[in-house]
Amino acid sequence: MHFDVFNGDADGILALVQLRLAEPKESVLVTGVKRDIALLAKLDIEQVTSVTTLDISMEKNADGLASLLAAKKPVFYVDHHRTGDIPDSPYLQSIIDLDANTCTSLLVNEHLNHAHYLWAIAAAFGDNMNKSAIALATQHQVSENDQTFLKALGIYVNYNGYGRTIDDLHIPPAALFKTLVGYANPLELRDDKDSVFYQLESAYQQDMANAAQAICHHDDNIAKVIELPDEAWARRVSGVLGNDLANQSPDKAHAVLTQNRDESYTVSFRAPLANRQGADNVCTQFETGGGRAAAAGINKLPREQLATFIDTLTAYYR
Repeated sequence: MHFDVFNGDADGILALVQLRLAEPKESVLVTGVKRDIALLAKLDIEQVTSVTTLDISMEKNADGLASLLAAKKPVFYVDHHRTGDIPDSPYLQSIIDLDANTCTSLLVNEHLNHAHYLWAIAAAFGDNMNKSAIALATQHQVSENDQTFLKALGIYVNYNGYGRTIDDLHIPPAALFKTLVGYANPLELRDDKDSVFYQLESAYQQDMANAAQAICHHDDNIAKVIELPDEAWARRVSGVLGNDLANQSPDKAHAVLTQNRDESYTVSFRAPLANRQGADNVCTQFETGGGRAAAAGINKLPREQLATFIDTLTAYYR
């Protein structure tokens, strides 16, 4: 069996939409919430004939990837996160680019010679790579009205990926992929008033309205750090709220802390838009941290390490 393994956010889902529109294939879908990225370890290698892996860190999947390659299973891997050492294997075809201004869907778009570029534009907007999204849209003469819709679509699909478990999400990522791949053109979602776009739009607006109750721990000309409660709506908005704050204050770093049940925080961190680097360097100084240069996170930051985290990020960008 072929396995499609992908991140449950906009970039992962819409990268796979592009690939399967261009190259239809029966596959087993393996995905999860945004932070569920150690996905290759979940595969039963005896069932695998080949694997496509999208938008999950090779560094975090090193053992699973090594096992697949040792078993001579072909793997096509596209990503823009930290890689660690990339295996040298005839069974691995990889497209890896760590540039802060690209994402997996943009890399897939290039791989497919822009066959489904509208989906790539939506994904780039969803990953808060607005300049890259606009550049691609301009290249293909996409109207401003259509860009506005694609931006909203990308944001809503990305928003849907954040949660502690699948139960926090409005739509499981695998189900959302199956729905979206049924549309050859994402603009068709706008015309279908019963489409998933409008379902996610309503949910997004309600959850973002709740974010007004966030607690502010730190706010200066370098960084802003806010805290959200241990609620499903808060986990859903943690990533898109960080992007929204970054767009409002592009010279500042932003961290959104969401309370966990065990006296720790889940951290969603954004480097300044004007200086899209270092987010991974900051977060990987903490045990459960990871990510990429422009955006990273920490799965469990102990509450007693909050002051250290704030000191670390402000020192990095000072």
